[in-house]
Amino acid sequence: MVCGSLEIEILNTFWHLASENEDVDISIQDVVDELAKNGCDRAYTTIKTVMDRLVTKSILVRYKSGKKFFYKATMDKREMALDMMREFTSNFFDGDIRAMVHFVEQEASEILVK
Repeated sequence: MVCGSLEIEILNTFWHLASENEDVDISIQDVVDELAKNGCDRAYTTIKTVMDRLVTKSILVRYKSGKKFFYKATMDKREMALDMMREFTSNFFDGDIRAMVHFVEQEASEILVK
């Protein structure tokens, strides 16, 4: 499942907010406020659009409580990382995890320098 950088930033915000209480109701405004605390000032409408895209990708679910919509992540950070690693391995190494690990080992010095 390919995600853009803002999608990943929003998901990291979700996981952070839910880390204290996994049953917490998270609204768009909660995400906007948390991102702003971390120096990422984005318009409410931008965050809403990206969150709705994450719903379409089944990474978030949206539900209504009272008059307000809230969101929950469908997978935790570890599950998402594993899913993305599988996709990366499939896309670049024909699904061969050993080839991907070998590549990372060979290129680690270049990656760490940057």
